[in-house]
Amino acid sequence: MDRSEALEIVQEYIKNPNLLNHMFAVEAAMRFYAEQFGEDVETWGLTGLLHDFDWEIHPTLEQHPQDGAPLLRQRKVPEQIVQAILSHADHTGVPRATPMELALYACDEITGLVTAVALVRPSRSLYDLTSASVKKKWKDRAFAAGANREEIARATEQFGVELWRHVDNIILAMRRIAPQLGLEGSLNPDGRPIL
Repeated sequence: MDRSEALEIVQEYIKNPNLLNHMFAVEAAMRFYAEQFGEDVETWGLTGLLHDFDWEIHPTLEQHPQDGAPLLRQRKVPEQIVQAILSHADHTGVPRATPMELALYACDEITGLVTAVALVRPSRSLYDLTSASVKKKWKDRAFAAGANREEIARATEQFGVELWRHVDNIILAMRRIAPQLGLEGSLNPDGRPIL
């Protein structure tokens, strides 16, 4: 399976642009970590891209992602990707045993929090965002309340990366696709204002 085939699946099932951006952000984070760990960048990236492909048709914990797995298997998605997707949700009971499974769990929730923090900055950009800004918002439980801080902390600990280093890594990964995510804001990639 290549990225164009995975993207076809995503575009067939997902229409919400915010959900698409979330999936692209997780894909970027997974690619980043695969590079860091010397793993298969394509497989890790496809896992991130596909992880929520069924959310719009299975928007409950009783359905997502377990009811999506048969659809992925019908499309000949490699089983290691299907297993990682199943393992990214605690309620499935599918254990996270591989580095890729641990990475997906660690990259999922945090991308939403990073996006939310970027969007409330004056620049509305990832290019000047740091983990220090995310840390300030972390303490405000009313901010991005849907981002489960306990799950993020647990996932990061299981992944074996210090939380704020992980946040820095996620920011770096997402910067690579900031224009695609609509998170370049008023800045150039070097952090200078767009004139």
